[in-house]
Amino acid sequence: MQKNRYTLALTGLLLAGIGSAFGQVAPPAVGTSPPPAEPVAPPTPVAPAKSAAYGPGMKVNLSPDGSKYLRFLLWTQVYARFNENNTNTLRGPNNPKSSQLDFGIRRSRMVILAQLSPRFLVYTHLGINNQNAVSGGVSPGVDGKKPQFFIHEAVTEYKVNKYVSLGAGLHYYNGISRLTNASTTSILTMDLPLTNFPTIDALDQFARWIGVYAKGRVGKFDYRVSMSDPFLTNLPTNPNYVAGGVQTGNPLALGSTVGGVNRGTNAAQYNPQNDGHVYQGYFSYNFLEPEANLLPYTQGTYLGTKRVLSIGAGFMYNQNGMYSRSSGSAVTLANLTPGADLYAAVPTEKHDIKLFGADVFYDAPLDTASRTAVTFYGVYYNYNFGPNYVRFVGAENPGYGGVATRGNAVPQSGTGGSVYGQLGFLMPKNTLGKKARLQPYVAYLHSNYEGLRTSDGNIKGVNVYDLGANVLIDGHNAKVTLNYRARPDFTNVNDVKYRPEVTLQTQVFL
Repeated sequence: MQKNRYTLALTGLLLAGIGSAFGQVAPPAVGTSPPPAEPVAPPTPVAPAKSAAYGPGMKVNLSPDGSKYLRFLLWTQVYARFNENNTNTLRGPNNPKSSQLDFGIRRSRMVILAQLSPRFLVYTHLGINNQNAVSGGVSPGVDGKKPQFFIHEAVTEYKVNKYVSLGAGLHYYNGISRLTNASTTSILTMDLPLTNFPTIDALDQFARWIGVYAKGRVGKFDYRVSMSDPFLTNLPTNPNYVAGGVQTGNPLALGSTVGGVNRGTNAAQYNPQNDGHVYQGYFSYNFLEPEANLLPYTQGTYLGTKRVLSIGAGFMYNQNGMYSRSSGSAVTLANLTPGADLYAAVPTEKHDIKLFGADVFYDAPLDTASRTAVTFYGVYYNYNFGPNYVRFVGAENPGYGGVATRGNAVPQSGTGGSVYGQLGFLMPKNTLGKKARLQPYVAYLHSNYEGLRTSDGNIKGVNVYDLGANVLIDGHNAKVTLNYRARPDFTNVNDVKYRPEVTLQTQVFL
């Protein structure tokens, strides 16, 4: 009986506690909503990512440590240009044009590079150049349609040790000067002077050669040497002479005809029978920071990211690369029988090609706070192609036809000497705001070629002036260049006039 009383008492206390606990929670009144939750702060927006540097190009690692990889580099340079043409320039057949606004693709190229071992390297460089509506097409003498997409370089390379690498193929290991090995993606000025490529598309394939090379670095001394085959020159000759044929007045393209007698002009041309090797070398010494030498391309401007002072010298030699006929050489055309071997019937003289260059390059930051920088390059060329040789070239020429002085052509190379210099200044970082940099520059080319003489026998100097500025949106990877050029018109060597040429170039390099 006593146990039952204890049980009833404990049960009553437990029920009373539970009722008291539940009684502490008041239910919401009928017809009202619960209070709203505390507001949550919106997420902080993510800051836009800055563009990454494209120094190594687009790289695909094939090993975890990145020692085995594929790299892809692509770039395109597009022109919009106003050009006052040289005298007697045509825009089309029988269509004279004194000036014009034209558009063109100066370069559009790609490099594919693979390294599967620290000792082995293979790369291919291909693309197009100099296409506009008039020239640069598959039939360059007709129009600019369907430009030839061709291989610029195809190279295999083996690293012997840290001092020397050996390579072979269609290569760009040139001699003469730093600018003869220039990268076209980091040029300080809008374009190269082209005097740095004296044999372009004559003995070489767009400044490239089929052959072998060695390159390397010992301390601060860099070197590159090569031995290559010369390409056939494809000059307009007439080896199978036929009486009454279209070239009867100028056998071997080395003379002029008066009264049925062809006499030599004493002006050298490329020798179509040239089969001697081409030897080249370029040697430089870097006093400050070293430069990359994995690929053959030399930097035009580092935009203040390096301190470089380099001096260099180089050469190119090709035995019997040129030939000429003296003014005393006379051939009566009527005495040449149909099918005659003109190389045997017409006396010629052979000349070695001997080219030399010496240069200096300086690039350095000036003020780290404002990120200003200076770039300077100067070079001297001494070219010997044989007597009175002169060649005219116009980059992405807007003129039609085969006249050497058409469009924007200038004396590009010849027997004689040249000096070229360029100077650029990277302005303070906020000159154009936070998203672009400004880099004005000037450049000057002066040449004296013995084949450019006035009627009184004096050599007429060649002067080309460039003034421009780069707007660097993302370094060399995205930039716009505006360039003004004062260009000599040598249609009449006794009355050289200067023509204006204004070009706006866009470049994207990835």
